[in-house]
Amino acid sequence: MRPQYAPHFTFELNFENGLEIMQSTFTLLKDWSFRRSLTRDAVLVVVGSLLLAISAKVQVPFWPVPMTMQTFVVLMIGAHAGFRLAGLTVLAYLVEGALGLPVFSTGAGLAFMTGPTGGYLIGFLASALIVSGLFAKGFDRHLPIAFAVLVLGDALILGLGFAWLSTLIGAEKALAVGVLPFIPAEALKVALATASLVVTRTRKVETETV
Repeated sequence: MRPQYAPHFTFELNFENGLEIMQSTFTLLKDWSFRRSLTRDAVLVVVGSLLLAISAKVQVPFWPVPMTMQTFVVLMIGAHAGFRLAGLTVLAYLVEGALGLPVFSTGAGLAFMTGPTGGYLIGFLASALIVSGLFAKGFDRHLPIAFAVLVLGDALILGLGFAWLSTLIGAEKALAVGVLPFIPAEALKVALATASLVVTRTRKVETETV
């Protein structure tokens, strides 16, 4: 989600290679989330928040507006990190932004977080908690249900973003500039996050059969 309220830095990145790196990283996150220790938890939170920061800065050409990969990374964290780590990772990311670190797509600090982007940022945390919590209860066992959970997680981000933006610019304009232009990109990111579950399961089966 990239509101048009401040200059934005664009990073050129090979999209396919970027997704492969993210997939490998989140596979590692999933493996490590079952091996609890304070050191591993700290490393995973740092890595996850770093991925969120990078994804906020990466712009991918798309229609009708360019997309960043933040919501994709949020969904991946929810799907692969486990409930506790997913919540801590996104919370750490928000705290970093609140402290003024340049981790968002544009802007930083508490004043920025209470602006037009605030609802989406809170949506990141809500989405990560809901997706990871439902997956922890076994909702990831069947792909159609897992897909529905990811759709719910993405809808939470858009919904909370829309709700907050509506208080600032009105519901009609918030829908026009804060929801509708992003739906095609969000659909793609949900599909990619779902595909990552298939890849992770395939790799797990291959590892177990070796």
